[in-house]
Parts: sequence; C-alpha cells; structure tokens
Amino acid sequence: RIRAAIPTIEYLLHNSAKIVLAAHFGRPKGKVNEKMRLTPVAERLSLILKKKVYLSNSCIGEDSIAISNNLNNGEILLLENVRFFAEEENNDLDFAKELAKHADMYVNDAFGAAHRAHASTEGVTKFLNPSVAGFLLEKELKYLQGAIDNPVKPLAAIVGGSKVSSKIGVLDSLLDKCDKIIIGGGMIFTF
Repeated sequence: RIRAAIPTIEYLLHNSAKIVLAAHFGRPKGKVNEKMRLTPVAERLSLILKKKVYLSNSCIGEDSIAISNNLNNGEILLLENVRFFAEEENNDLDFAKELAKHADMYVNDAFGAAHRAHASTEGVTKFLNPSVAGFLLEKELKYLQGAIDNPVKPLAAIVGGSKVSSKIGVLDSLLDKCDKIIIGGGMIFTF
C-alpha cells in the first residue's frame, strides 16, 4: 500500500508541495494502541523515498498543526493513526475540521478507504478545496469502470472484507455481469 501511493507523493514532491499524509492502521477503536502506531510506516516511506518523513504524535492538536505549518516545500509529515480517535470513523465534522487545518487541498489516494464516510476521507472535503483523486485512486477507478462497462468473459468477481453491509450494493450490481462471484474474508461467515 505504501508503494502504491508513491507516484502521487512523488508528483507532489516534484511540484514543491508540502505533504501531510493521513493514514490509519488496524482497528484501535478510538483509543491509542502502541502496537498500531505509524512509526514503521514513516520509516519505510523514508527508505522508499530516500528522504526524511516526519511523524507527529497525534493527527490533531496544536503540536501536530505546528509541525505541518512549519514544513518547507518538498517535506513530508505523516500524521499519527487517525483511528486513535473515535471521531474519525464517526465522520465527526469538528474532527474533520481539525484535520483540515493541516492543508490547503486534499488528495485522496486511499482506494481501500475511499468508500467510507470517515472524517479523513469524506469529512475533510467539506473544508478543503480542491479535493481531488490521486493517481492510485484514478487508476483503480478506470480499471473497475473498464471491467464493469466492458467485461472480458468469463468474468469472476472476488469480494472480501469484514462488513457485508458495505458490499451489498456492489454484489447486487455484479450479479448480472459476472459468471461467478466468490465471497471471502469475514463476509463468508454471514453467508
């Protein structure tokens, strides 16, 4: 997932942007969990990009905002796990507004989380303009559109995840397009 976001990050670096990355890891249920800190992500990203990636102790608050405000062009800050706050998954607008204080615009490159109405994916778009798709999100959408609008037959869909409720619409739309649908992950126990 880190490597998949690199083209967008490199594009922003090439255009002298100050980059603030928001991410989540695991399901800490709105509480700080030391095992779910993003320190390894910042370290890995630094290695891949061959440049220092700063990490804040939190994703909101005066200290993290000060770090993002003091970035120079071409510097990167990774905010600590947004899911350490219950407000993230609740799409709390006050929390989204705090996240938005880090930036002037929003680039979403998190295809796996883009369908969720969370503060860091949907809420911030109310406060940041423009809000655009990154290269990874664009690539995934083009691929899916081509596969759905003009599928090569036979077509099988493999759908996984833990929440059936968020997949019902997808499954319903695939029924008349696919020869076979394979359900996996936590969803399999529901069926």
